[in-house]
Amino acid sequence: MPVPFEALLPFGIILGMYTAVGGLLNVTKRLSNEGKPHRYGLDVWERQLMERDFRLTGTVRGQSDTPVADPA
Repeated sequence: MPVPFEALLPFGIILGMYTAVGGLLNVTKRLSNEGKPHRYGLDVWERQLMERDFRLTGTVRGQSDTPVADPA
């Protein structure tokens, strides 16, 4: 008759792997978004603002309060 706690070791390994993969995915998404959370469900207005921010600051996630872009 098997002992019930024998299943805890494989369960712990599987749980650890899911945790590691989820953590690495979160870190890579945050690094690619300059430390900010991932954007989802973007509509046309938000995409236009992202284009404007890119023209003003050079990055999609950067924001600026100056209405005129720097001369390139």
